[in-house]
Amino acid sequence: MVDALSALSSLGASSSVQGGTSVKSSAAVAAPSEDFDSMLTRMVSDTVDTLKSAEAVSISGIKEKASVQQVVESVMAAEQSLQTAIAIRDKVVAAYMEISRMTI
Repeated sequence: MVDALSALSSLGASSSVQGGTSVKSSAAVAAPSEDFDSMLTRMVSDTVDTLKSAEAVSISGIKEKASVQQVVESVMAAEQSLQTAIAIRDKVVAAYMEISRMTI
């Protein structure tokens, strides 16, 4: 969820929630600070870092150096990051397939 929100904010579509109401920030009017390719690259590297961190915490949990709560939190964060990456991949593939079916 955090990765998805950071991706949206980097595209200039950030919003903040105040009192249950979504409020657009002034950054939504400004041009995006990075292109789509660099945003995807950053998101992939963030996801990989989250997965590696979860793996390290899980190993620490096996060695009884990390609590069960820490292990669960890191694994849940990794799962959420992976689900976000898979959803974005599916949307990109669907868009590519739609473009490839267009007649020229």
